[in-house]
Amino acid sequence: MDLMIAGQPALALLLASVRLIAWLAVVPPFSSRAVPIGAKVVLSLGLAIAVAPAMAQSPVPVDTWGFIVTAVTQAGIGLGMGFVTSLLFAAIAAAGSLIDLFGGFSLAQGYDPLGMNMTTVMGKFHQMIATVLLFVSGGHLLVVGGLLRTFELLPIGESPEITGAYEVLVRAFGVFFVTAVQVALPMVAVLFLADLGLALMTKVAPQLNAINVMFPAKIGLTLLLVGLSFPVLPGVVDSLVELAMEATAALAGGG
Repeated sequence: MDLMIAGQPALALLLASVRLIAWLAVVPPFSSRAVPIGAKVVLSLGLAIAVAPAMAQSPVPVDTWGFIVTAVTQAGIGLGMGFVTSLLFAAIAAAGSLIDLFGGFSLAQGYDPLGMNMTTVMGKFHQMIATVLLFVSGGHLLVVGGLLRTFELLPIGESPEITGAYEVLVRAFGVFFVTAVQVALPMVAVLFLADLGLALMTKVAPQLNAINVMFPAKIGLTLLLVGLSFPVLPGVVDSLVELAMEATAALAGGG
């Protein structure tokens, strides 16, 4: 028995999986080494099958050179969308790194073999909390759904409009810095006042040896402030999910 496969739909499915696996390669937590490459490939193929009806009329090149150019273009589209998405979600980890800097935990930073980067205690903790909140709230379904919708806004075989990519990237960087500062600023302000108070105590009463009290006090105060900041994080994650969907749609030419 001969099994016949239509060539053009198969190529469209393969090109769609290239965009998807490029997105998965840079967006946490899928970008972590904890997720095997085989799992990323299978997931990208499964998502590509889900968008197969939207690719039915996509103009897919069948010649070798055209196919290579389209594959590289799809990889670039996936990497660009993935970078903007990962940049937005990295804001919470950046807020944790700011807390580490003023709380004294930055001295304990080390290399994360799964993320393949240097990380701090609270930075990694905030990143894990953001990931848990993303999956618990179902935000990952919205983000992935927004990615799949880009195949309707930017079908395979069409060239992306790069004129608005600069504005999207600038806005993503702005949201990254503003969100990180907004989350960390109250705790940073309290830690700064604590440092100022301990410094004044050292000047007023040197015999108290405030240096020995400073580090345990700052550690306890940092842990207390981080615990008090937990109710704020779900709203931040929801806002970042909406911004990630808007940025993805804007890169695809949908607004």
